[in-house]
Amino acid sequence: MKVILLGTAAGGGCPQWNCACRLCTAGLPPRTQDCVAISAGDGWYLLNCSPDIRAQILATPELRAGPGPREIPLRGVLLTDAELDHTLGLLMLRESGGLPVWAPPAVLTALSPVSSVVDSYGGWTWSSVVDLPGLRVEVLPVSDKRPKYASASDGPWVVAYRITDPATGGVLVYAPCLRSWPAGFDEFVADASLVLLDGTFYAPDEMAGVGGPDQLAMGHLPITAGLPRVAGRRWAFTHVNNTNPVLDPASPEHAAVLAAGAALPPDGARFTL
Repeated sequence: MKVILLGTAAGGGCPQWNCACRLCTAGLPPRTQDCVAISAGDGWYLLNCSPDIRAQILATPELRAGPGPREIPLRGVLLTDAELDHTLGLLMLRESGGLPVWAPPAVLTALSPVSSVVDSYGGWTWSSVVDLPGLRVEVLPVSDKRPKYASASDGPWVVAYRITDPATGGVLVYAPCLRSWPAGFDEFVADASLVLLDGTFYAPDEMAGVGGPDQLAMGHLPITAGLPRVAGRRWAFTHVNNTNPVLDPASPEHAAVLAAGAALPPDGARFTL
């Protein structure tokens, strides 16, 4: 299974257009909003679909159109949640001719305005039962945090995916949004080849410097709360917010993550599992 990190930043990317914090003005390598592409050899599937998806596709040779004038290698999209930074890219893919989209039932309901738009452009399908040819997918509910725009309804609102390539035994766990360390998560990540973990914030008080709300209220477990569980594992943090000091390679927070054995891969990082 091939894995490409198309984007590794939280909503708004880094630098964020409406922010002049230290990290957004530091000239660090830019990061686009969180999105992953995976393939077991027969086309590519997206894990989430960021508003930056057009630029991400054009920056990734494996995802470019061809060889025919309208042939594309995309085969479908798996959504972990209904947040806008993970779903607005579906509108950008309206010209695909139609793709299958998989997500929890509550997410599909919240996205009905989006689906009604893109359905007009082709044969899209929407389902909560994931079926990826050549791959085995397991789903774990991890949070009941719903987007601000969505009406209240039963969840789960956020899930993590465990994707196994039976041909190689490689296992990817994708969990970019964790409000807590949920029940069953240790078993879910057991023996995984790579875990892409929520790295939105480093510390519980991080957003105070820019007047933001509490991190847990935003649905993200700080890195400091999960770092003791990471030691010695091949894990990587993604969905990194523009306020997170780990973005600065010279920071002690960046060093602490690497010392624990975890990675902070940039946009475009590739893995083979």
